Amino acid sequence: MGRLYDHAADLVRRVYDARIHAPAVLDCAALFPQGLQIARSWPQIRGEAEALAGELAGVPRFHEIMREQAPISANDGRDWRLFILKAYGIEFPRNIARCPLLYSLLRGIPDVLSASVSFLAPGKHIPAHRGPFRGVLRFYLMLSTPAFAGGGSAALLRIAGRDYWLEDGEFLLWDDTFVHEVRNQGDTVRAALLLDVWRRNMPWDMRAFSHLLLAVVRAGIRLRGPAA
Repeated sequence: MGRLYDHAADLVRRVYDARIHAPAVLDCAALFPQGLQIARSWPQIRGEAEALAGELAGVPRFHEIMREQAPISANDGRDWRLFILKAYGIEFPRNIARCPLLYSLLRGIPDVLSASVSFLAPGKHIPAHRGPFRGVLRFYLMLSTPAFAGGGSAALLRIAGRDYWLEDGEFLLWDDTFVHEVRNQGDTVRAALLLDVWRRNMPWDMRAFSHLLLAVVRAGIRLRGPAA
C-alpha cells in the first residue's frame, strides 16, 4: 500500500503540478473566506479541543489511522494524534458529537473536505515531507500554543524553507505539496485545527480528476473503517 501511494502521488505531481502557479502560503480572504469566520471562534473551538486533550490516550496516532504515514508519525516515539471529524467528505458521527460547535461552523461549508484536531506531544518532530495533491489546500488554525520559557510560541511550522511561529488564534492557508515540517519545542501539547479545502479556480480537467481521486480515497477510508 505504501509503494502504491508513493507511485500515485508521484504521478499526480508530475501531471498536475505544472498546471498551478501559486505560492506556498496563500490569501485566505480570497481563497477560503470562511476561514476568517472560523478563526474568530477559536476560543470556543479550543474549549472543545481541551476537552479532547483530557482523554488524549483515546485519540489515535496518525500512523494508527494510516499505516503509510508511519515515517512522519512514528519516527521519534513521540505522539502525533488526530481527532478526525471528517475525512474527504466522510463524516464520523461519534467524533462530531464531541465537537458540536466546531461542526456547526463547518456544516454549511461544502469546500471543507476534511477536518481534524491535531495534537503534538512535547518534543514531537514531524519531519520534512509534502502532500500528494494540489487540488486541496490546508487551513491551519492554532488552538493551544506551547511557549518558550522566555515567552513566544514554541510551535514551529516550516513551509518551503520559511519558519512560522503561530500564536493562539492565528492561522494560515497554504499548499501542503510544498515541503514542510512541524516541531513542538515546548513542554505542553500543541493543538491545532486542520482543514483540507478545495482549491478554487482549478482548470476543468483538474477538477474532474480531483473528484475521481477523492472517490478512490473515500473508498479506501470506507474499507478501513472509522477513524476513531
